[in-house]
Amino acid sequence: MPLLGLGVYQNDDCTPACLAALQHGYRHIDSARMYRNEAQVGAAVRQSGVPRGEVFVTTKIAQNEHGYDRTLRAVDESLQRFGFDYLDLYLIHSPLSGTALRLETWKALLKAKEDGKVRTIGVSNYGVHHLEEIRAAGLEKPAINQIELHPFCQQRPIVAYCEKNGIVVQAYCPLVRGRFGDPVLQEVAAKYQTDVAQVLVRWSLQHGYSPLPKSAQPARIASNADVYGFALAPEDMAPLDALDQGRDGSVSWNPVDAL
Repeated sequence: MPLLGLGVYQNDDCTPACLAALQHGYRHIDSARMYRNEAQVGAAVRQSGVPRGEVFVTTKIAQNEHGYDRTLRAVDESLQRFGFDYLDLYLIHSPLSGTALRLETWKALLKAKEDGKVRTIGVSNYGVHHLEEIRAAGLEKPAINQIELHPFCQQRPIVAYCEKNGIVVQAYCPLVRGRFGDPVLQEVAAKYQTDVAQVLVRWSLQHGYSPLPKSAQPARIASNADVYGFALAPEDMAPLDALDQGRDGSVSWNPVDAL
């Protein structure tokens, strides 16, 4: 899985953004059924000329579609919308449906993987107790947990659990828009002669996360990927790590404590 991906949340016409991303070297696109743009992502992949096998495509099933049979139908519908024979990653979008439906949904995704419709399965917005219920049920662990993650909201107990158990951590909201004026971010960006967004993406990558910055602007999409020509020194990572405010630093729905 390419670590850097393009998020397409709140992009009602994401085909141009996906085309720009693929042109600038992205090979990972993160969609979801509730984003209502699966068909646009599929169209962009075909129009790009990049072979399907070189693009890692994710979608997610929201809580209103949880359940074994409904999940299997959703997988088939997603494949039809994308126009693909398989999906690289299918996630449970949130844990909000409750234990029984979460586990039935997970079993359905295991079936979809077994059938070759999905190559990798995982979860999103899962706290430690949600991950533990899968383990307690004796089921295969998720390959990935996608959570809100940036210097202001580091969700360290979840990250620690995932790292201990070999679960890849994907970071949504990695650019934490609205806080670009923070003096620490500004100081680090000035030192490296980059912009704040590049510092934030680089911070995620250096922690081993898979950041999913979203943008509809081709110039920003290109800039967000221009992060491999520098590395943040330990003395610059430390003040960024010190920005953590726990859950108070969240800028999204972040339902990791749901029952």
